[in-house]
Amino acid sequence: MAQKIREAEGLLRTIPKPGETITPAPGEKNVLITSALPYCNNVPHLGNIIGSTLSADVFARYNRTRNLRTLYICGTDEYGTATETQALKEGLTPRQLCDKYNATHVETYKWFELGFDYFGRTSTPFHTEIAQEIYLNLAKHGYLERLEKEQTFCEGCNKFLADRFVEGTCPHCGSDDARGDQCDVCGRTLDAVDLINPRCLVNKTHKVATRTTAHMYLKLDALQPRTEEWIKKSWKEGKWSPNAVINAEGDLIDARLKAGLRPTPVTRDLTWGVPVPHIDGKEHEGMESKVLYVWFDACIGYPSITANYTPEWKKWWFDQQNVRLYQFMGKDNVYFHTIYFPSVQIGDGRPWTMLHHLSTTEYLNYEGGKFSKSHNRGVFGPAARETGIPPSVWRYYLISARPETADSMFSWADLIAANNNVLLNNFGNFVNRALKFVVSQYDSVIPDGGDAPGPLSPNDEHDAEFISDINNLLKEYIDAMDAVKLRLGLQTVMAVSARGNLYLQSSGLNKALMAENPKRCAQVISRAINLIYLLTALVHPFMPATETAMLEQLNAPPRAVPEVLSNDLLAGHTVGKPEHLFKRIEDKMADVFREKFGGNKPKEDPLAQAADATHVVPGMSKRKAAAAKKAAAASAPSPASDKPKSAEVLAWEQKVAAQGQVVRELKAKTPKTPELEQEIAKEVEELKKLKAELAEFAKNS
Repeated sequence: MAQKIREAEGLLRTIPKPGETITPAPGEKNVLITSALPYCNNVPHLGNIIGSTLSADVFARYNRTRNLRTLYICGTDEYGTATETQALKEGLTPRQLCDKYNATHVETYKWFELGFDYFGRTSTPFHTEIAQEIYLNLAKHGYLERLEKEQTFCEGCNKFLADRFVEGTCPHCGSDDARGDQCDVCGRTLDAVDLINPRCLVNKTHKVATRTTAHMYLKLDALQPRTEEWIKKSWKEGKWSPNAVINAEGDLIDARLKAGLRPTPVTRDLTWGVPVPHIDGKEHEGMESKVLYVWFDACIGYPSITANYTPEWKKWWFDQQNVRLYQFMGKDNVYFHTIYFPSVQIGDGRPWTMLHHLSTTEYLNYEGGKFSKSHNRGVFGPAARETGIPPSVWRYYLISARPETADSMFSWADLIAANNNVLLNNFGNFVNRALKFVVSQYDSVIPDGGDAPGPLSPNDEHDAEFISDINNLLKEYIDAMDAVKLRLGLQTVMAVSARGNLYLQSSGLNKALMAENPKRCAQVISRAINLIYLLTALVHPFMPATETAMLEQLNAPPRAVPEVLSNDLLAGHTVGKPEHLFKRIEDKMADVFREKFGGNKPKEDPLAQAADATHVVPGMSKRKAAAAKKAAAASAPSPASDKPKSAEVLAWEQKVAAQGQVVRELKAKTPKTPELEQEIAKEVEELKKLKAELAEFAKNS
């Protein structure tokens, strides 16, 4: 297909070549992005994803659309007590457990279309090397000290027990299953040595005693003045989001800072972790048998994962002039990224790239309650794909509900409404309407509307208000995204598409306009198509697959985000085949999803109407729906029992029905060209695949 695209510096997006390593450009703004390293002993839920990884991905993609050198790093945090505890429960070694959950995280993030430049893990030789080097520098600069403390010791295991390996009777409320760090009944924070009748979780018959052990501590109290000075400076320059350490007025409000920081341990009596490096001297005697505390080495995972990505990692992590570090996390991680790790960097003594902007979120709750893995309540890991709802819709809804200033609530009804009312009726309708008009009325070729290549004038004779509105919305979008106000940025994208719909409506774009005023009709459709091209760049951070589909339909390469609306796709440019970007989800599917992801609770009466629910397919007429239902019933295996059908079976029945309808409509077309026969064969194969999947779901449900 013929392409006629304006040539201008910076118009197209700069995309790294396959295998190209991204390094900072000297003298330019370079953006380094991290999301909180997910702990490698479980699967992530939607709250984890929106809290760090998805938010960081959106911001990374935005910076790439601005043609800034951008590196997005993440990985699994693998060391520590929690890993050892979970490995014990699952009968695995810590390494086997981390391999298992690292793969689960990778699979989940891939499905959600998270575009990490590198996703690594902390259990690597580079991580050990960098963590040990920082430890040695802290010791050299006098910021480590040896302190002795009583700790629980298992005589059967012949080792000191981490807090999570001990349980016993709570000294405050008498609960008999309090953990070594906290009692879940009364909520009090505990010290394991205070438990009454302590028991070893490895073997409850083992005798547990109290012994004195020595550990190395980081002198946070000695570093506090410099840390506070840095916090105030970085908060002001980087415009941090409000958090529990410093408020909107710049006042330090963290209780630990106000009370005065205390020395904190950096070593642990475990085997799964970074070995403590040898240092001569009596103060460090016996430390080689210990490992570094997981919270000491966790944030070191950011540079160590970068080191696994490129041997030139120091260009990113030791450049305070040209590199801006943006970090994304939930509110419970703020202390370690704003006080603890910056103190470590300061004490290390080297010119580290330090936090520029902190972006935190509150909690995303689930349907009136909380996500709970133990109760199987909420959407965890790869389970999102089981709904059949595309990743783009998930990404849109999660960012639109991003808990930026207060906790927010995940709701199936809201997700479905977002898909149907915003994505389908607003965004998708504008794109489809304009492209279909070009295809049907201009034989897929953009007509000459009289506009010269380049920016459209805000003083235009016909469309001054429209062009000014779009340019103003563009500025609002760029300002919001630069300030990491992602939810506002997404709202602005939808406002742009709504303005596009209004433009088509107010301009009276139809066949009558084409007949009565062909020049004006050509101008309107040309400007509408160029607005769609602009929208591809704006929507990319939020819904990359949607952008890909739009670019294919436009027959155009990825665009960079501009500052004004321009005439970029010129007269004579051929567009592709219009396809619907989104499909309707029936409202009644909310009940099906609530049932599936509601947790381990007594099942309600079977949903009588759920069997008729249409799952993510276009709306059908009553006649077609009846035929589809009949086809689904014929293709579905006979039920083995009278138990309610699972959500997968209900969904796949409707997928089979919809695909059957696609096949029937294709077979009814004439004339039978080789291209049509090829398309029919392709859709028949898809139908067979869906039927096989349905049979498998029915067998296992």
